[in-house]
Amino acid sequence: MANKGGYAGPFPDWFIKRAFDMVAVVLAAPLLLPLGLSVAVLVRWKIGGPVLFRQQRPGLHGMFFEILKFRTMTDERDADGDLLPDAERLTRFGIWLRQSSLDELPEFINVLRGEMSLVGPRPLLIEYLALYTPEQARRHEVLPGLTGWAQVKGRNELSWEQKFQLDTWYVDNRSFWLDLRIILLTVVKVLKREGISHRDESTMPRFTGKPD
Repeated sequence: MANKGGYAGPFPDWFIKRAFDMVAVVLAAPLLLPLGLSVAVLVRWKIGGPVLFRQQRPGLHGMFFEILKFRTMTDERDADGDLLPDAERLTRFGIWLRQSSLDELPEFINVLRGEMSLVGPRPLLIEYLALYTPEQARRHEVLPGLTGWAQVKGRNELSWEQKFQLDTWYVDNRSFWLDLRIILLTVVKVLKREGISHRDESTMPRFTGKPD
């Protein structure tokens, strides 16, 4: 299924949210475009092609869309042809991209398409859909976001259960002013490079549907 875009909630709420997303991206374009092109050149040089990482993710109401990111990992494989673990494929340059959140710049394209919002629960893997409890699945009642309540409250330092609780809290309490607060807190978090990794791991461990 492909997500055709759209915002959940009463007309005034989703219209204001969509309008804010579009205006913010357009105003930021003079900065985003040259920055994105510079990162693309560096990714091509440091890691190789393709420059963009593309993957199907569940969005609003669980409908699929293609998320765009800059690559941070190589395609190195073992003797059997299987991809090596993330920690082994994640390059030093890729780590820097993640720490600075520059790997997520292409997601502004997803925002322009209406597949994502600036603020909302982060879009996770399709395989997790079958593992959610009914309460956890409520995170798909709104568009996924570039940043969210869970990201400014700990990001990858949180357990999966804590993340999902924060996601559903956002669903129930979302507002224009909360979105502004989250965006401002995100800027602070990015500058401080907080919550990039989960405990002693280079990336967030996979969600198994069981308590951490």
